[in-house]
Formats: sequence, C-alpha cells, structure tokens
Amino acid sequence: MATKKIETGVRLKDKYVNEVVPALLKEFGYKNINEVPKIEKIVLSMGLGAEKDNSKSFNIAVEELASISGQKPVVTSAKKSIANFKLREGQKVGAKVTLRGNRMYEFLDRLIAIALPKVRDFRGIDATTGFDGRGNYSYGIKEQLIFPEIIYDKIEKIRGFDINFVTTAKTDNEARVLLKLMGMPFKA
Repeated sequence: MATKKIETGVRLKDKYVNEVVPALLKEFGYKNINEVPKIEKIVLSMGLGAEKDNSKSFNIAVEELASISGQKPVVTSAKKSIANFKLREGQKVGAKVTLRGNRMYEFLDRLIAIALPKVRDFRGIDATTGFDGRGNYSYGIKEQLIFPEIIYDKIEKIRGFDINFVTTAKTDNEARVLLKLMGMPFKA
C-alpha cells in the first residue's frame, strides 16, 4: 500500500480549507465563502541598525533570516540621514522577507509546531496585544535559536525579528479566531 506524502505547507492549507473555513462560516454567519478571512502573507523583518557598520555581521544576519524563511531577504536601507544615530541615507539598516502561498503555510506550520514550543517557559501568545485594528497581527521573536534551521554553534549573536500576519479579516476578533483555528497557541 503506497502512502501519500503530505508536505507541511500543504497540510496546513488543507486544514484551512476543510476545517477553518466551515468553522468561520458557522461562527460569523458569512453569506458568501469569499467573505471568509484568510492569511494573505507573512512578513518577517529584522532591524540591523547595530550592525550597519559591520558588513560581515550584517551578512550573517541576512543569511540567518534566509535560512529561517527559505527565501532570500530584501535588504532595506535608510530613507534619510540622521546625524545623532550616525546614519546616512542609503545605508543598509535591515532585511525583510514576504512569504505567500505554500511557503507561507509551511513557515506558519514550522512556527506553530516546532519553533514556539522551544521558547523557554512558553505559556502561549498574548491574544490581547499585537493586533492593529484592521485584522493584522504582529509578534516579535526574541531569539532566532528557536528555529531548527539555525545551527547553535555557528551563530554570532542572538538576534530577534518581527513576524507580521497580514489577513483579509476586517476586525481584530475575526483575525484572532482565524489564527486560533489555524493553530496559533494563544493564551486562554
């Protein structure tokens, strides 16, 4: 008997279609299936202002973000000069990655199933903060070590980054229920 291999990203996408959409239709009483909120994209962003003068350290941080996301990051630069911060216009100050489609679902699955449980004394994510009023959610990771792609012996220093979940939900409550049904470990 041949077994069908299910990719991690596809598994979460199937869960969305088969479990989350019917649950959201029932809970919020949408008249059209296209009204059901979904996750449009996940954006990972890392501010690297402290490494702006050290190109080796900056490149290592960008490579770590690439290995976590599975996609090459876009390097962001300063829009204007600020003398107090010794910052010049055009200087590299960060990196970001936008994940969509199967890569997005695969990253979300790794975040929920592997990375977040590795956080020390993890009791869940606070569901009362992090929402922007338009159905988007932001969460900060304090250290990149929770991801299995990062090899502990090869890291230079501990860096954090932000994760933004951009949804089509119109309210924070809809987005909260959507993420909860997708498996996000919110505190009770």
